[in-house]
Amino acid sequence: IVKISKAKKILEIGTFTGLSTLSMALGLPNDGALIALDKDADTNLKAKNFFKKANQDKKIKTIVKPALDTLEELKKKNSIFDIIFIDADKNNYKNYYDLVINMTKTGSLIIIDNVLWHGEVADENNNEKYTKIIRDFNTYIKKDERIEQIILPIGDGLTICTKL
Repeated sequence: IVKISKAKKILEIGTFTGLSTLSMALGLPNDGALIALDKDADTNLKAKNFFKKANQDKKIKTIVKPALDTLEELKKKNSIFDIIFIDADKNNYKNYYDLVINMTKTGSLIIIDNVLWHGEVADENNNEKYTKIIRDFNTYIKKDERIEQIILPIGDGLTICTKL
């Protein structure tokens, strides 16, 4: 996706140990940049070691603090990204989405992970907290007329949105 979209600037919300970060960085051109947000210093250190081993550390800037705080700072700087990848705490998916939608331009992508939630979102009788959060989030972006979106049933489900 990174290569075919010709992305040069990526924002990732939720890095953990950096597998997705590294995969996206490998698809970036040499002059590309990726900002990776996570609140866990220990997993961030592991991720940074992987980035260095893969010779991708020069493309990746990590920020360790609550993502909502960093997103507010990026918003104030009028930061714009070609791809934004959301894969952090599910409670804040809607908050992340609402903050980043204006950090994109026409044709930019917003990709959200775990939108099928192990298939649980399809069970209308399942009202477990996180299942309901993801189901409500999926409904929310489905109604957003600023984007076109599709859910890909790969892994735990990816929603790929393109800004209109």
